[in-house]
Amino acid sequence: MGVVNVTPDSFSDGGACFDEVSAVARGRRLFAEGADLVDVGGESTRPGAEPVSASEEAARVVPVVRALAELGAVSIDTYKAEVAALALAAGAEVVNDISGGTLDPALFGVVAQHGAAVIIGHLRGTPKDMQAHARYDDVVREVVAELRLRVAAALAAGVARGRILVDPGLGFAKTAEHNLELLARLGELGALGFPIVVGASRKAFVGKLTGRETAAREWGTAGANAAAVLHGANVLRVHDVLAQRDAIAVADAIGRAACTP
Repeated sequence: MGVVNVTPDSFSDGGACFDEVSAVARGRRLFAEGADLVDVGGESTRPGAEPVSASEEAARVVPVVRALAELGAVSIDTYKAEVAALALAAGAEVVNDISGGTLDPALFGVVAQHGAAVIIGHLRGTPKDMQAHARYDDVVREVVAELRLRVAAALAAGVARGRILVDPGLGFAKTAEHNLELLARLGELGALGFPIVVGASRKAFVGKLTGRETAAREWGTAGANAAAVLHGANVLRVHDVLAQRDAIAVADAIGRAACTP
């Protein structure tokens, strides 16, 4: 799952693809490098980020989604029902909601109406204040319990069971230690019965472990992705598809070998 940030303030690339031409070119490159899905987002959700209006977000992402949907499968990274509806109408097939429907309860209804798939992410609070909510007694058990509630809300809104994926939300209301524990115990999310999405790419906890600046965290990201695959991840959200595909392919082969009688 390759990332295209159509924002001026992304934590990962600082607005390198803010204009439509650059964003579409990046999406084309991700598909060429082997991305199965390209995730287009128009609002930064880094810690402390300020929200943008639905109209501004839609203006950023819809033309990019429309262009990239002609090349392959596209997801829209948004928690807003209005933006999701416009992106789905433009050709997106998946809605990637970091909040799991908590920031806009109408989102699941839009997903159901379009027959789309949805990635239900775990988040407490909002991107602006989420790190103040990073308090858990048992982060894995609590994330699983809260995701289970969000899955129930999606099903109640009419989203098909086979169109749901779950994401533990690394970095979203989580400390570095929480992220590591979630990766180490990722298999416990399997109790939910849905494919697991993991987005560790370039995140702050990787920088904390490696001492690397954001753009130089790909080796650390590869380590996190390999661990995620070996512990049950089905989809990896990454910034550098070509390099990460190799790490993921090797980890997946090792995991499959371990399961062979």
